Amino acid sequence: MLRAEALSKGFTLHLQGGLRLNVLSDLAFEVASGECVALAGPSGAGKSSLLRCLYGTYRVEAGRVLVRHRGEMVDLAAAPPRVVLEIRAETLGYVSQFLRVVPRVPTLAVVAEAAEARGAEPAIARTRAAALLERLGIPARLHEVPPATFSGGEQQRVNLARGFVAGHPILLLDEPTAALDPENRDAVLGLIAEARAAGTAIVAVMHDHAARDLVADRLFAVEPARQVA
Repeated sequence: MLRAEALSKGFTLHLQGGLRLNVLSDLAFEVASGECVALAGPSGAGKSSLLRCLYGTYRVEAGRVLVRHRGEMVDLAAAPPRVVLEIRAETLGYVSQFLRVVPRVPTLAVVAEAAEARGAEPAIARTRAAALLERLGIPARLHEVPPATFSGGEQQRVNLARGFVAGHPILLLDEPTAALDPENRDAVLGLIAEARAAGTAIVAVMHDHAARDLVADRLFAVEPARQVA
């Protein structure tokens, strides 16, 4: 479903005299349908940067990011913006650590919109969104409240609901259980397990090793690759 080939990414710090940081170097791995691959490595090794490269938020400097989209493997790293947006809408979901939404939009609409983008009827999308929010500890009385007013943990759960409600065939998760209490952590692990059983290919960054071991089929080590130049 997803394959990275010879992927490399670095950053140039122009305010530091052109200091060069090589973050990812010649990485290669693949993820099959129904498989969860957890990215392992120390903090700062580039795991979240790799997720952003897989999603196309960061442009890779070398290599390919191949995504199975509409039955074909498409190189996201070389695709035009229109195709990238199409792949994100239909095929590739991403749950970051932070919720970024339009202010004053109700929580239920924020989550339901992700399902509607994949073709769900508005009423069905709202029903699915409400059920996921309840499952993640966001009660119905808060569904019409904008998530910008929520605590950090509540916003994270809204973000997770938005990521899972769409049912993308491929899902990228950046610290999905960070800062969650045990009950909500278990709810998220349940969602991951159900997505895998339904055939979703998942790549996850999880520093909670106990949680990671419960849902990951295997680990992919991301080693620190920074060389200053």
